[in-house]
Amino acid sequence: MKVIYLHQYFNTPAMRGSTRSYELARRLVRMGHEVHMVTSDRHPGNEARGWRETEESGIHVHWLPVPYSQKMSYPDRIRAFGSFAVSASQRAAQLSGDVVFATSTPLTIAVPGIIASKWNRRPMVFEVRDLWPAIPIAVGALKSRPAILAAQALEKAAYAGAAHIVALSPGMKAGVEAAGVSPDKITVIPNLCDPERFHVPASEGEAFRRKYPWLGDRPMVVYAGTMGRVNGVDFLVRLAAEVLKRDAEVRFVIVGRGNEEPALHALAEQLGVKDRNLFFLPPVVKAEVPAVLSAATIATSLFTDVPGMEDNSANKVFDALAASRPLALNYRGWQAQLLEQERFGMYLPPKDIPAAAATLVNRIRDSQWLAETGARAGRLGRERFSADAAALRLAEVLQRTVGRA
Repeated sequence: MKVIYLHQYFNTPAMRGSTRSYELARRLVRMGHEVHMVTSDRHPGNEARGWRETEESGIHVHWLPVPYSQKMSYPDRIRAFGSFAVSASQRAAQLSGDVVFATSTPLTIAVPGIIASKWNRRPMVFEVRDLWPAIPIAVGALKSRPAILAAQALEKAAYAGAAHIVALSPGMKAGVEAAGVSPDKITVIPNLCDPERFHVPASEGEAFRRKYPWLGDRPMVVYAGTMGRVNGVDFLVRLAAEVLKRDAEVRFVIVGRGNEEPALHALAEQLGVKDRNLFFLPPVVKAEVPAVLSAATIATSLFTDVPGMEDNSANKVFDALAASRPLALNYRGWQAQLLEQERFGMYLPPKDIPAAAATLVNRIRDSQWLAETGARAGRLGRERFSADAAALRLAEVLQRTVGRA
């Protein structure tokens, strides 16, 4: 089977960000399938180079320079989405293949998916990673009536043009069904864990700790990810201020970048926690995340209170499972329900910082709780969310779709 895989923000482990597409694609290759990844090169300055090709773990990757960053304005981001959609349409159509697999976000990835599918008379499978355009509308990224109507029309076109849909959570599946799609047309394949990659020697975590005199052997709470509007990382800054009153030795570490970073630095200074018990570190590539989590006592997954975010399938949750680390999260939804059922962490109420601080301080020095909770996290990651199992399910969906076509 030749798979044309469309993902504008594809990452390898040598890059920053989610590697879901990389992990799935390389496993499809291992199964004997031919995979062509059509993606973007986000580094500025390469625009004149045009398309280039590389091979990553057997994946044929087609890169088009389209600069993008979280610090870009929303209009600039929309232009980047549109630019890639136009060029990727032509590339994907030329590649032909047995099936087109297009994964959002952004929702505009549906454009090359639909065009390549229609041009070559091959089925498209569409993967829903976020309920666009509901989330951009909720956070104010899409404001004008014409833009909202255009995004909603594209959503309908994506679902109608897909022979099958993959959703990353039960809530996303329900959201797609609410748009009029038959449940028989939707398969849930949640985000995934790669325990082999994340089970690093303890020495790697120890080496990370030795780099920072302020850390040493103190308890460490880590957030590793984007500091964007929907991520709500200000919760961790406020939590650090409350925990400082109760246990001044606990260290909060934020690893990443994002357009909210200046505001977070300012808030940390205002609350008196910056470089005292809360520290900002630059982002790391995905291959270095296991060492960061190895050093952590507790990992976190955070979101602001935006309708629809409870249906997300956050990478940070699954990285914590893969690394066998206790997890703290501050939002409700299916992941919070899973956490309560499987007992691999703690829920921190986002609107009651003192209660959240009390819960955290009560657990973070409980060595027995940490060991048992981390073990449950690792077991859950291996048994229910392994990358191998996710890739097998995806292969079945693609092959079944090709067969029906």
